[in-house]
Parts: sequence; C-alpha cells; structure tokens
Amino acid sequence: MFSVSSSKSSLAALTLGAIGIVYGDIGTSVLYALKVVFTSGAVALTPDNIYGILSLVFWLVTVVVSLKYVTLILRADNNGEGGLIAMLALASNAVSDRPRLRRVVLFIGIAGTAIFYGDGVITPAISVLSAVEGLELISPTLKKYVVPLSLVIIFCLFWVQKRGTAGIGKFFGPICAVWFVVIAILGVPHILAHPEVLGALSPHHALRFILQQPGTTFVLLGALVLCVTGTEALYADMGHFGKKPIRLAWFLLVMPALLINYFGQGAMLLYTPESVSNPFYLMAPEWALIPLVILATAATVIASQALLSAAFSVTKQAIQLGYFPRMVIRHTSVRETGQIYIPAVNWSLFVAIVVAVALFKSSSNLASAYGIAVTTDMLITTILTFFVIRYAWKLPLLLCVAATGAFFVVDLMLFASNTLKFLEGGWFPVLIGLGMFTLMMTWKQGRRILHEKMRADGIDLESFLQAVFVNPPARVDGTAVFLTNEPGTVPNALLHNLKHNKVLHEHNLFVTVHSHEVPWIGLDKRLEIESLGHDCWQVTIHYGFKNDPDVPRALEQMRGRGCEMEAMTTSYFLSRDSVVPTIGSGMSSWREKLFAQMHHNASDAADFLNLPNNAVVELGSKIEI
Repeated sequence: MFSVSSSKSSLAALTLGAIGIVYGDIGTSVLYALKVVFTSGAVALTPDNIYGILSLVFWLVTVVVSLKYVTLILRADNNGEGGLIAMLALASNAVSDRPRLRRVVLFIGIAGTAIFYGDGVITPAISVLSAVEGLELISPTLKKYVVPLSLVIIFCLFWVQKRGTAGIGKFFGPICAVWFVVIAILGVPHILAHPEVLGALSPHHALRFILQQPGTTFVLLGALVLCVTGTEALYADMGHFGKKPIRLAWFLLVMPALLINYFGQGAMLLYTPESVSNPFYLMAPEWALIPLVILATAATVIASQALLSAAFSVTKQAIQLGYFPRMVIRHTSVRETGQIYIPAVNWSLFVAIVVAVALFKSSSNLASAYGIAVTTDMLITTILTFFVIRYAWKLPLLLCVAATGAFFVVDLMLFASNTLKFLEGGWFPVLIGLGMFTLMMTWKQGRRILHEKMRADGIDLESFLQAVFVNPPARVDGTAVFLTNEPGTVPNALLHNLKHNKVLHEHNLFVTVHSHEVPWIGLDKRLEIESLGHDCWQVTIHYGFKNDPDVPRALEQMRGRGCEMEAMTTSYFLSRDSVVPTIGSGMSSWREKLFAQMHHNASDAADFLNLPNNAVVELGSKIEI
C-alpha cells in the first residue's frame, strides 16, 4: 500500500514539475501568437478567416505537439535521456557502420544544436517583452518603460543563475499550473458567450482557408508556428521527468488550457475586432490587468529559466562529446547533479539577449526572428528520428517514411514560410547559429588534427618505461597521476618530472578520460586498466555525456588492485601545451587561429575534471598544427 501511494505521489510531483519546466515556453505563446497572426497585415479580420486560423491552430498543435512529439519523439529515448544531443548520439551510433552517412547525421545534428543557441536568445527576449507589454494597456504612458523594465527582469534572471534555482525551483510547477488555469479561465467566458466558435475544431475550416488562400496560408505559417514554440522542451527534458508525467501534463492541463485560451481570443475577435491590438490581455477585466501582468511575467521568467538550464545542459554535453573546449562548470545543488551553471554561457546569452531587445524593441518584431530557429530544430529532430527508427529500431523503410514523412512535410512548410522573414529579423538567430556551428566544428576538427599530430610525434609509453627501468631513478612514496589525451604515449609532464626532479613515484597512473555518445556509463564500466609493470598502469576512464567527470572519485576503484589512492599522497600532473597555427593543417588560416585561441582560453583540466588543489600543471610544449 505504501509503495503504491508513494508511486502516485511521485508521479503527481513529476507531472507538476513538468508543467513548470517543460511547458513554460509553449504556455506563454498565448501572449503573442494570435496577435502576431492578425496584426501581420497578411489576413483580414473577418469571421471566415478567424475560423480558418483557429482551425489551423488546433490542428497544428494536434499534429506537431500531440502526435509528433508526445506520441512519437518521446519514444526515441537514449537510455531514458532526450534532447538533440541524445538524439544525435542515438542516430550516429545507429549508422556507425556507414561512415559517410554517419558524417551526414553528425553534420545535421550539430547544426541543430548550434541553432538551438539562437532559440535560446530569442525565447527569453520575446517572452519577457510580451508579458511586460501588458503595462501599455494599464496606461499608455507606461509604454516607454517596457524595454527598460524587460532588460532589468532579464538581468535579474541571469544574475541569480550563479546561486542556483534549487530554492525557487519548487515554485515553478505551482506557478505555471496557476498560469494554465488562469488562461483557461480567461477564455471560458468568451467561448460561452459565443459557443459557435467551437465549430473551428472541424478541419474543414482549415482546409477551406488553405484552398481559398494558399499564398496567404503559406505566409501565415511563419506566424502560426508561434503556437508550437517550445515543443522541443518536451523531448529535451524527458530525462528529468520521464515520458508519462510529460504526457499527462500535456493532455490533462496544458493542451486544454492553451486551446481554450486561443478559442476565447478568437471568440472575442469575432465580435470585438478592435481588441486585435492585444487580444490576450484584453480578454481580462480591467481590474485583473495588473495581477495578470505580474503572473505573466513570472510565467515568462520560468520559461526563460527552463531554456537557460537547457543551454547549460546542452553545452556540458557538447563539451563531453568534444565539440566545445572545457569551460568552468559549477554545480548549484548538492542533491541535483543536473543543476549546473556555466558562467561563459550565461553571460554570453545575456549580452546577445540585450542586443536582441535593443534591436527589435517589441515582441511583434521579435516574432519575425523567432520562427527560423524553432522550425530548424523541429525539422532536424524529424530527420534524426527517421535515422533512429530506421537504423536503430530496424523498422521497415515504408513504415519509417510513413511515420516521419508527414511530419517532415509540415516542418518543411513551417521552415520555408519562416525563411520569408529572414530579412525582417530571421537573420539574427541564423547568424548566432552559424557562429556556434563554426566554433563547434572548428574545435572538433582542430582537436582531431592536434591528436593526430601528438600521436605522430609522441613517444611510445611502454617502450619508454622499459628504457627508464633499465637504470631506474629514485622512487618516492605516493602515487602520481599523469593526465594525457593520447593513451600509450609519454605525457610531457612525466618528461618534465624526470628531467627536473629526477625521481619517479612509487605508483604511476597514466590516465586518459574518454567520453562516449551515450548518456550514462555506470561505475561498473568506469575504468579500463592495463598494467605496464613496475607499479605503473595505463588507465582509461569512461564517461557518458551526462556524467560529471570526477577523476579522483573514479580512481578510487584502483584500491585493491595494487595501488592505494590516498588523497594526501596522490599528486596529479597535467601538461599545458600551447597550439601554434601553421599552414597546411587542413583548416583555413583564420580557423587555425580561432582554434589556437579557443585552446588557449579553455579552462584547466583540473577544474573540469574535478581534480584537487594539489594538481600540478607542468610547462608544456608548443604544438604546431
């Protein structure tokens, strides 16, 4: 009895948490979606058009969110984890026996990860701006404060990141649950007053609109996509909440609340077309405007927080997979390993968001920049899903095409429509995505060239040790841990130790950290050990892209294998090598210089690998690439 009750309680808590974290972004789209559609100038505000648009909204939400993400995409988990990085790892592993196809999959997946950062800039900007714009309805004189107040709120959001969100995170679910209840309540009176608006549930209204105005429909898809922005969070946060809580939250609360609000806005527009200037806030009675603005601001801050946490998580995973240099990663909770803070990512996003708010100045203007990033991620997710269900699940080709083909067509149409807004602001997230893609591919290629160079110039470790022990140096107590990128080669730190100190420790570990394209690797598979004789070992530590690298903790498993890892007598040695760009490495000269700078700015391995303060950074050598 206790276990059943506990299970129900846990499911309820996870479902409530999913409402706050997973659905914050899509939940705040009601603030601006229909407003952007009808103020775009592409469609007249007539009853037939309102019915057609509402029908398109309903079926777009049903197809993209309910069928594609909730029904299909959530099934494509990587050991329980979701998100583009997890999907990329799953798809690339599925085609590992097809090198050319694997390169294509990796290219597509990294492009999607890069454009995600463009989404990460636009989402907080448009969400907070759209909420604060409610002040204009309270008093037109407050309009001049919208942008400054939005920037203050955004700054506070980024400032608190370093302190973590463990303390306030428990309020995210309840606040967002209240938000969804409130937006449903706002829509109900207008639907009851004009119940005929529910006729828009019929698909014939959407089909009629499309057939009568195909060109207008194509243009409007760029605005209608705002109704489904944030759906990528459904998949990205699967590892935190699980499939069932995410599905329950969607079907029991989020989807009904969103549709009730959209249809309430539509009912109001049928009989009070002048409310098109801000249909969401004008649904509310005048006395409720101030509390509604406060609640909307809280909801948009939570939505932004969820995306910020996702940005930290994606960056950490990309670092683990070798697509970003090491960065300082701080854990903000002693209980939740997923709560991390990356200062470089935090403040880079903040600067980009300030630029976005200063450039576009309103949520309507930002809407033009929003769609391209979102639809690119949606399209890439569909493509990767095909590779997963075809090559990992081994389903028949026709079934795979049928399962993803319809979604691909919808995503492609949404993406194509949003390209029309490229010059109106769509260039902004694309520019961010291109910049991130260049950084990621430059680092990956540069590291490959660097490793090949080090491997070619390296000294074989086993042969070197045999030569050393012909006339062995003095041995001192304790254990020396030499961190090296290339297993089987002599680390520079060892050469410096022998040259300057002329001693060798009693025990010597030559450690290489290897990250894999799976989320988690358990402790039972953490270490790979090879004895080199004379109390020397070659050790490879394996991590998944969701694991937290902790070398001292991993090496504790050496106890009982002839090497006692005592904290007071263990020394860690790292080499600080510098990269000198040269001609002929296979990269253009500007990318060589960029890689050299990224290598120089990478945080110390001691910080990234959780090494103790007694880690010694030896002088390294200059490596030409």
